[in-house]
Amino acid sequence: MAELDQAGRNSAGANGSGPTGGFAPLVPELDVSSLTQSLAFWSGLLGFRIAYERPEAGFAYLERQRAQVMLCEINGEWLTGDLARPFGRGVNFQIETDDLQPMLTELDRAKWPLFRETRESWYNVGEGVETGSLEFLVQDPDGYLLRFSQSLGPRSRR
Repeated sequence: MAELDQAGRNSAGANGSGPTGGFAPLVPELDVSSLTQSLAFWSGLLGFRIAYERPEAGFAYLERQRAQVMLCEINGEWLTGDLARPFGRGVNFQIETDDLQPMLTELDRAKWPLFRETRESWYNVGEGVETGSLEFLVQDPDGYLLRFSQSLGPRSRR
């Protein structure tokens, strides 16, 4: 990746057309040590689509269903402190999907370890209702913790 300043990275040549449903109001941008390795994981194993990318800038904007995330090869622009693996300590990103199985199949095929196996979880959301989901957790190549969730819908609290 060529050394570009912020303006150069922002205006670098792009491939793609943007997210299919427009831009989400909150989109995390994750610094990654290797965009190539991260794209192999996020796109190859998890099924995220590259909405657009700026290869010269080491940047890609990804989407899967309604979830969106930006990946940027470390360039020092947004660093607030030292980066040490696992990146993103203290945060997990919950990402909703309508079907966990395709991702689980690809992760298993690649022998990618899960941080936590699939399990059913129920969360109290107030007024006698809880909402359920099937969830698994996995870390990306830099250690970001991702929690994929498939809705089981609401139920009355027991």
